[in-house]
Amino acid sequence: MRFHLKAKIRLIAFGGKALEVKGFRVIKSEIRVLGVDDGKFVPHTAGDVIVVGVVFRGSCWLDGVMHTRIAIDGFDATERIAFMINSSPHCKQLRLVMLNGITFAGFNVVDIKRLNLATKLPVIALTRDKPDLEAIRKALNNLPKSEERWKMILEAGEIHEICSRGKQIYMGLAGISLVDAREIVELTSIRSSFPEPLRVAHLVASGISP
Repeated sequence: MRFHLKAKIRLIAFGGKALEVKGFRVIKSEIRVLGVDDGKFVPHTAGDVIVVGVVFRGSCWLDGVMHTRIAIDGFDATERIAFMINSSPHCKQLRLVMLNGITFAGFNVVDIKRLNLATKLPVIALTRDKPDLEAIRKALNNLPKSEERWKMILEAGEIHEICSRGKQIYMGLAGISLVDAREIVELTSIRSSFPEPLRVAHLVASGISP
């Protein structure tokens, strides 16, 4: 399940460092985008889950695959995904990271601002469904360090509602403007309202999960 949160617009700053929003001079049709999603797992159990990243040239070519593992309902998603990206041979070619939500393996929350800083890549976190804030808060109460998780979700910042191929989707941004993010989502969404890098990352992660 993917949860996002609409929050008040904040100054883009984190950990004493400014998160620079760099505009793309030209968004090429073959821009290298990494789509990231997690595999299947049994909720509320001990263990870890595979996370897969697929490298796409725009919406047409699959260039590579990477993977890591994170704890179910843990706190290591941001660090493990950043390490997966930075240690990949594809890293220098990447121009953008797309996440299927900000919660992986249950409520292992990805801090998109920290991920942006750690990888020096813009981050777009997308979800098809509008967040149910009451359900999110209630679910967090059943987990340890619920306030810390809630704070991380709040700090994801504003969630933008956009129309993609006739359907509403929602996205959070770090290190990228809304104008550029909207253009890249449109460029990479050719078979559905969701970008190809995320669609394929979901298929691969689900297919290799036990």
